[in-house]
Amino acid sequence: MPGYLGCLFQREFSTSPEKVHQYTYTSIKKEASPSQFKDISGLVQPSKAVQFFKQDTQAFSEQLPYYQIKIGYNFAVLFFYKLGFSPPHSVLLVSIVSYFLSGLILFYLFNILFPRKNILSVLLTVGILILPPIRALSNTPVPDMFSLLFLLIFMIGLFRKWGNWQMFLVIVCLILIRPDYIIFALTYSATSFGFTWLSENRKINFIYILQGVLFSAVYLFIIKYYHFPGWKDVFYDTFIDRRPLISAQAADFTFSYYLHFLFIKLISFKKISLAAFMIIGLIYYFSKDLWVRMFSVFIFGNIYLKFMFFPASAESRFFFGYVLMLFLMLCYAASKKYDGFQLRKIA
Repeated sequence: MPGYLGCLFQREFSTSPEKVHQYTYTSIKKEASPSQFKDISGLVQPSKAVQFFKQDTQAFSEQLPYYQIKIGYNFAVLFFYKLGFSPPHSVLLVSIVSYFLSGLILFYLFNILFPRKNILSVLLTVGILILPPIRALSNTPVPDMFSLLFLLIFMIGLFRKWGNWQMFLVIVCLILIRPDYIIFALTYSATSFGFTWLSENRKINFIYILQGVLFSAVYLFIIKYYHFPGWKDVFYDTFIDRRPLISAQAADFTFSYYLHFLFIKLISFKKISLAAFMIIGLIYYFSKDLWVRMFSVFIFGNIYLKFMFFPASAESRFFFGYVLMLFLMLCYAASKKYDGFQLRKIA
């Protein structure tokens, strides 16, 4: 939470890092319980780096680019703040509101997949909403619940055959919320290009190439504008050693260390892998449709592309959205095979 509050206060005190730092922690202290504030300050699970961020203005300021690049999420926090909510509550409300909106969209999606079967749609929606990963996201001050909302909107577009530029806008929103969705964006463009080429007598659709270039341009603009340190720094600070002062220590590690770390984490990536492989297997069993198979592989592949760049095997929040999207594709395949619903596909 401190990082996103720092981004919020920086809009008001752009020339005073000291005020940004001060207001961030005083606003948290007003709202949080003593035990929560100790946890946020790095005292419950002792972290010298987190403790240093609370004490030192420069150290805190150097962390902000990690959070500033999430423009869409910060804008949503600002929206609630302008409505009159306190800064900490503004951060939490983004996740809470996104959770309820996601529930409505899930119900709508299941109505698309299973028309006139409202009881089934309600049961599936409630069943997903009470799962521990999504409940945890709903009260955690991170962008993942907000991005899940837009992943579900993306699935509506996929099933409803939205136009290329409508899908483009949804994906741009995802990049603005979390720039690491650039991988999702580019693989979507590649999959759409490949599907068109295979299904329309090797037709080359340059729109997908143009969109890929535009996705990359949006991503590069964000990371350059906010002076984002880069993937290597994120990896080092997350998985190797959280640096109290980024400017005082280089993020150095070898490629062999990365591969070894990736292998170790892959071993403990069992739950997500089991769910993903089971769902993709069932999709291929239920459907021989090229569109279903290609876009299912696109979603499945993004689970492991995400893992390669950010192997947080214990954090299901980074992968839950993709697993849910795969499940929706499974529902699509099953509904076509057994219920005979004539759902339109992307052409």
